[in-house]
Amino acid sequence: MARKSPSGPEPQYLKVKNHLREGIASGRWVPGDLLPSEAELGTQFELSRMTVNRAFRELLQEGMIERVQGVGTFVAQLHRISSTLTVRDVHDEIAERGHQHEARVHSLAAVKASAEQAASFGLKPGVTLFHSLIVHLENGVPIQCEDRLVNPACAPDYLGLDFSQTTPTHYLLEAAPLSEAKYTIEATLPGELEAKLLGIGKREPCLIVKRTTYSRGQAVTAVRLTHPGSRYLLQGSFQA
Repeated sequence: MARKSPSGPEPQYLKVKNHLREGIASGRWVPGDLLPSEAELGTQFELSRMTVNRAFRELLQEGMIERVQGVGTFVAQLHRISSTLTVRDVHDEIAERGHQHEARVHSLAAVKASAEQAASFGLKPGVTLFHSLIVHLENGVPIQCEDRLVNPACAPDYLGLDFSQTTPTHYLLEAAPLSEAKYTIEATLPGELEAKLLGIGKREPCLIVKRTTYSRGQAVTAVRLTHPGSRYLLQGSFQA
C-alpha cells in the first residue's frame, strides 16, 4: 500500500525510488549490477523521464548508486565511508546506507585467558573470558570479521544472547556504558581463518582495527575487527 504524507498521496518519483531501494536491499541487484534505465522505468511505472530522474538523483546523493556517462546506472560498491574512530554499531552503519545487515555467529563460548589476553583486561592468566567470532555482511557480502573477548564481570549475560538478532556492540554499550576506548589501526594481511570467513584471498590487504573499551576504569571488551580493503573505507574527523 502506498504511503501517504499529511499533505496528500505519495509523490510519484518515490514509487521508482522505493522499487530500486527494495531491490538493492533484497539482493535482486547487487553491487556492480546495471540497473534498468530511466526510459525502462518510466515505461514500467507510466511516469515521465523527469520524474524517474529525480529518483535516480536522490539515490545517487545517498550513495546507493553510481552513474557512468554513456554507459548506465549501477548499484554502488559496498566500500562506502564508515567511521570506527567512534564506537558505532555496524548494524546501524549498514542501515544508514540503506543496505541489509546480516550476522553469522561462528563461535560463542567461555575460554581460559592466555597471559596476553588477560593482560589486556588487567586480569590474571587463566581467568575465564567470553569469546565470540562473528562475520557481518552487507547485502550478503562479508565486510567485517569481529573477533571479540569480553569480561564476564561487565557483561554476565553475553553468552546467552542471540547475536544474529542484536550485535555485541549494541548490548555492551547498554550493559557497560563506555567511558574510554583505546585502539590501533593497521593495514595488513588477514589470518587464515579470517580470510576463509570473509571469502577473500590470503594475500588480500585488510584494514584491521584493534580496540579495547572501558567502563568506569574497568576493561569491558577487546576486539579485533578485520575488513577486506576492497570493501571498506575508514574515515573520521576531529577538532582541536
